[in-house]
Amino acid sequence: NRSLGEGIKARLGEGNKNWVEELPYVPWAHRTMIKSSHGDTPFFLTYGTEAVIPAEIGMPTYRTTVVDVVNNDEELRLNLDLLEERRELAAINEASNDASHAVAGGKLGPKWEGPYEVTDALGNGAYKLRSTDGTMLPRTWNVTNIKRCYL
Repeated sequence: NRSLGEGIKARLGEGNKNWVEELPYVPWAHRTMIKSSHGDTPFFLTYGTEAVIPAEIGMPTYRTTVVDVVNNDEELRLNLDLLEERRELAAINEASNDASHAVAGGKLGPKWEGPYEVTDALGNGAYKLRSTDGTMLPRTWNVTNIKRCYL
């Protein structure tokens, strides 16, 4: 995963030594960082609650002291119900994001399609085309959009 590799490089800085000691921190940072594609952390989408960082466990913070033990279970159940909706939305966003990065599109896609055979010149630069399997293309094409192909 590219983002994990970049995280390891960032943690190591200039000195590439002691990467073994730094390795556990990289996945933790990756799991607790909000992703722009769906607006949630992977930790939240997995467990239904935000992660409590180790510093908050050792030293009480507002977030850890205001926990109401009686209502905590009910709030967790509600969060888990809402989590399923957020997971579905994240999956939809990810699928639409993947669809916008089509494999054959963009710079790496083909510049032209075809080859086609010109069957009729209609005038004013308009032509009717036929594919190599004999099916006619449904619309006419202007000469500016046609490129000569030598087979």
